[in-house]
Amino acid sequence: MHITGGCHCGAIRYQAEIDPERISICHCTDCQRLTGSAYRVTAPARSASFTLTSGAPKAYAKYGDSGGLSRQFFCPNCGSPLYRTDGEGGAIGIRVGSIDQRRELTPRKQIWCRSALTGVENIEHLPRFDGED
Repeated sequence: MHITGGCHCGAIRYQAEIDPERISICHCTDCQRLTGSAYRVTAPARSASFTLTSGAPKAYAKYGDSGGLSRQFFCPNCGSPLYRTDGEGGAIGIRVGSIDQRRELTPRKQIWCRSALTGVENIEHLPRFDGED
């Protein structure tokens, strides 16, 4: 699937090819801290299919819970998380929230569930509103 996306302020834009069947939710503590939320949703892509079309993201590198090097890319202007690469640059994990076609994407699996926050397993019972209440 061809996707486009970018940051909140519009300074950075990209395009890529992804497999929508590989969308995953990550509950690791790094993803919780990096998103300021309970988990992160990611669309994997091969580096050869990913192209920045405008702007230059800033990167932050850290060894993750898995022991592997993870480089997080974000907009230096608005701070939007955009994607990550492994230490070797082969795999890219695009942040679904930055993808223009995100409403067409459905997570297919969850990982690092041992770090999942209490209460995120089932939110169907919570009241729902179409806007802020």
